[in-house]
Amino acid sequence: MNLSGSDIDSSNNEAPYYFLLIELYLSNIQPNLTESMEGKLNRTNHIGFISTRLSGTDGVSLEVVKWVNVLSGMGHECFYFAGESEWPDERSYLVSEAHFQHPDIAKINRELVDQYVRKSDITLEVEKLQDLLKDHLHRFVNQFELDVLIVENALSLPMNIPLGLALTQFIAETEIPIIAHHHDFHWERSRYVVTAADDYLQTAFPPTLRTIHHIVINSYAGRQLALRTGVSSILIPNVMNFDEQPPKPDEYADDMRSELGIPEDDFLLIQPTRIVPRKRIEKAIELTRRIELDCSLVITHESGDEGHLYETYLRDFSEIVRGKVHFASDRFSLNRSRTKDGKKIYSLADAYQNANLVTYPSTIEGFGNALLEAIYYKSPIVMNNYEIFKTDILPKGFKIIGFNDFIDPKCIEDSYEILTNREKAAEMVEYNFNVAKKHYSYHILENRLVALLDECMGLE
Repeated sequence: MNLSGSDIDSSNNEAPYYFLLIELYLSNIQPNLTESMEGKLNRTNHIGFISTRLSGTDGVSLEVVKWVNVLSGMGHECFYFAGESEWPDERSYLVSEAHFQHPDIAKINRELVDQYVRKSDITLEVEKLQDLLKDHLHRFVNQFELDVLIVENALSLPMNIPLGLALTQFIAETEIPIIAHHHDFHWERSRYVVTAADDYLQTAFPPTLRTIHHIVINSYAGRQLALRTGVSSILIPNVMNFDEQPPKPDEYADDMRSELGIPEDDFLLIQPTRIVPRKRIEKAIELTRRIELDCSLVITHESGDEGHLYETYLRDFSEIVRGKVHFASDRFSLNRSRTKDGKKIYSLADAYQNANLVTYPSTIEGFGNALLEAIYYKSPIVMNNYEIFKTDILPKGFKIIGFNDFIDPKCIEDSYEILTNREKAAEMVEYNFNVAKKHYSYHILENRLVALLDECMGLE
């Protein structure tokens, strides 16, 4: 029934009757609707995270921690399926074949990604592992009575092709609500341009099933996903807890320089990324050497995801240019701990808080976790103006030391000034923190997850 002022003649004695009917109607059904909706909106969901690895300091694992923090704060319970997990055992479902470093998966990757023609025995091996993983996915969902699955990059970057195929079949057969959180796509990596797995890539990376809600972390990825697959997506950028100030440094990391062999008078530069070619760490080494100051560069992460040849190159390059470079992945982790022989392992927060300058010369980034981390821990940043930074992040108003493709004289000059002018450095980091609080805080993520989960559960 649709009534407006023009529909009712105020001089008509029957008008109050219509309003009485409307009032009785609303008073009768609205409380019931409200109670029903509140019951659904306040419902605790069991949410399962799925990835090849949920451990360590890679960008995907770190972002999962933030999503879990927000979802747990909303009252939901989270569980984890992976080949490796640092989450509690009672909430984890580990399957060794889910890890991209499992010997069988590594063999398949070599045969599919590094070759142009697929052998029949590899096809059979893929099908065998796909069935195995699909069976484990059913058990995972049943064991923890899951309502929603959040797939972290396993349906976008084909590090484990059998897992992607297993997930695609599982989703098609069960129609369980899926949030596919895409950090990187295969078309963003040159190694996947020509492979023996093109049919697999089109089927499962990503699939276009109707129960999947696609999440991208930058606007370019959303446009490319729509262009290549025809599906729409939701943009949810990476975040940090900018609603709270970072913890103040304590005495735990006071000995970090001496433990790493760094002279006390050196300026400390931190490269907080994995050692992979697209991070262009040689530019950080070059900058360390060309600043006319005593500087040491510490690389906090390891290589391995894409082999070790690039690390070998960086070690040789640092010797050629005589740069003071410390490969210290064994001394840094997400949280503080100890090595087997009792040496301190420092947190990434310790690295940022002791850094005089953070280097971030990447040529390609899905978003830029290390950028947000540096801003959160109030470290000055020198970085390459990679594409996503220029389109999605820089327009927010951040102040950074930037360069385009190569280390230019102004980049060196600006880096020198920030290192030697503490007042200007402090002003820069405080300004960046406040900008990030407005655009990349936990409350931004919570607002979007509320709407996303409501849609997954069939709520409006």
